[in-house]
Amino acid sequence: MNVGLYVWQRSTAALMVPLVLLHVAVIFYATRKGLTAADILARTRGSLAWASFYSAFVVAVAVHAAIGVRNVLAEWSPLKSRDAGILAGAFGVLLFFLGARAVVAVVLP
Repeated sequence: MNVGLYVWQRSTAALMVPLVLLHVAVIFYATRKGLTAADILARTRGSLAWASFYSAFVVAVAVHAAIGVRNVLAEWSPLKSRDAGILAGAFGVLLFFLGARAVVAVVLP
């Protein structure tokens, strides 16, 4: 494994831990308070804080997952390392755009 990719994957994992914990805490809070999807969207619309939070989450997940998929493809498939990297990079870009679309849907008015 490339040492640079190892550092990036571990760094994104370290970033995702508090993001996941806060996300799960918010889910528990919302369900315990009986908030509907409309209530939640009313609180997130136009919020720079939520946009920043979920944007960081999306970037971290896209990078982290792409590196993991690259490693799996390089080790377990007949693809050459370069081809595995290209395919995994495309997967990471797809994840990023899907996640960015979700952030926009939740935050923009």
